[in-house]
Amino acid sequence: MNKNVLVVLSGPSGVGKGTVAKLLVERNKNVALSISCTTRQPRVGEVDGREYFFIDKNTFNDKVKNQGFLEYSEHFENCYGTPKDFVFDKLETNDVLLEIDVNGGLQVKKNYSDAVLIMLVPPSVEEIKRRLIKRGTESEEKINLRMERIEYELNKKDLYDYVVVNDDLETAIKEVEEIIKKEKQQ
Repeated sequence: MNKNVLVVLSGPSGVGKGTVAKLLVERNKNVALSISCTTRQPRVGEVDGREYFFIDKNTFNDKVKNQGFLEYSEHFENCYGTPKDFVFDKLETNDVLLEIDVNGGLQVKKNYSDAVLIMLVPPSVEEIKRRLIKRGTESEEKINLRMERIEYELNKKDLYDYVVVNDDLETAIKEVEEIIKKEKQQ
């Protein structure tokens, strides 16, 4: 019997999670991207319910108290969380893909043991630094902070169900598709 699966895609900044997630959803009509809640203000062009569900701090805290998130965290005074009701509603008809950090992924697994955790890793640490510099979106200081975090995240890969090396984008996407196909049949 084929079941719908909750897939968590994690990995260091600059590894290509966003690109892999976007292309997976575009190419696989049965894969839906999860939408997180956040307390930060929408940026220009962002739409509530598309990029995020924008909620206030009190609503967020109520969801935390009522165990309404599969995972949540706070970054730079803004809160982010994956709403259980949204994910479980989507799982009724689709596979659901969460693109979140390693700590969030491990929280999801703790709260929903059927979640499939996939760590997307770079071919090398040098390659990820090259990609971050090439993006040109962050200062050298921010890149150095991200590089420090990479080692922490890569040390968590043994806690994940699968590790996929993103050396070639097409190969990485096919590997993730194969993992989803395999997990649906279990």
